[in-house]
Amino acid sequence: MLKGKKIVLGITGSIAAYKSCLIIRELIKRGAEVQVVITPAGKEFITPITLSALTQKPVVSEFFSQRDGTWHSHVKLGLWADAMLIAPCTAATVGKMATGVADNMLVTTYLSMKAPVFIAPAMDLDMYAHPTTQQNMERLRSFGNHIIEPQSGFLASGLEGKGRMEEPAKIVDVLDAFFEPKDLQGKHILITAGPTYEKIDPVRYIGNYSSGKMGFALAEECARRGAEVTLIAGPVNVQCSTLNVQRIDVESCRQMYEAAVEAFPSCHAAILCAAVADFRPAEVAAQKIKRVGEDMHIHLVPNPDIAAQLGQMKREDQLLVGFALETNDEEANAQKKLQKKNLDFIVLNSLRNEGTCFRSDQNQISIIAATGRKDYEKKPKTQVASDIIDELSQRL
Repeated sequence: MLKGKKIVLGITGSIAAYKSCLIIRELIKRGAEVQVVITPAGKEFITPITLSALTQKPVVSEFFSQRDGTWHSHVKLGLWADAMLIAPCTAATVGKMATGVADNMLVTTYLSMKAPVFIAPAMDLDMYAHPTTQQNMERLRSFGNHIIEPQSGFLASGLEGKGRMEEPAKIVDVLDAFFEPKDLQGKHILITAGPTYEKIDPVRYIGNYSSGKMGFALAEECARRGAEVTLIAGPVNVQCSTLNVQRIDVESCRQMYEAAVEAFPSCHAAILCAAVADFRPAEVAAQKIKRVGEDMHIHLVPNPDIAAQLGQMKREDQLLVGFALETNDEEANAQKKLQKKNLDFIVLNSLRNEGTCFRSDQNQISIIAATGRKDYEKKPKTQVASDIIDELSQRL
């Protein structure tokens, strides 16, 4: 979707500046026209000659190109571009952009930009984690800029943090997705993802093997296609890098139930992908349970049924999608759930399909509705998400 798009690529003084060559190549490969604007510090890491050879355009760095009165117009660049991408973007440039310090060509171009701006931070992990940097990043977000979250690593303290610039292909993917046709533009989608944990005592719980990968793939697919997404996630180690996703973290079924019931009335559709525990311990011990005797009995009571409750709440202008993970009598069980929970369609998968479902990057599904059944081949969950959202989009 970048064919014919005009991109201003801002490059700052980071060791990651060499990756800007890969970004340029990827943008041009996808049909974009690229104009580089580089800071004086950026030229210490990569030469304008290299960049110009890739873009077939002179690199813009200084306000005045020569001493004959000609100058580079940041205003014209702001009007020319379909998007501005600043990658890598250092902490110093983040601070200047957040506070309007226009002391170089890149920041003045940013301040004149009429098109969307995408920022790929690149800095030491501790610098990125510093409250000052985080405050500046929040200011940039509040101005409507799109932040391409950096990759994770380990801080000097040993804790995990972020700072290393995202890989070039993924950065360009973000721009590509931004310009794709948005068939879910203006829609608000609720998605549940991951497992729920039901406490037995302060250190033990009842749970399942769900990784949340399928639900997060659905959230990113919906956001990529223009939807506003509310993602209610159980305890998972998955991150969502896509814009327009509001994430609500929960632990138990009751917490997920309350969040879903509150969010659903304002949504056009809900996709219930979470692997929710059907039962919870009737009592949670205040202290760790010690081993006494040979047997231990836990009295379980039913959890609230999220799908059934949303099915009762559903209006005619809303859609409700469920998931059925089965081990036997797959279609019969899915059909029962479809009718009982008042779902518009249900996504069926089976543990008998090896290499799919829990913890896997692959899945194999069937979509079952009142109108019939569609079977799909085994494929990555990102592609499965696209199939599911295609079905949803046709019905909205």
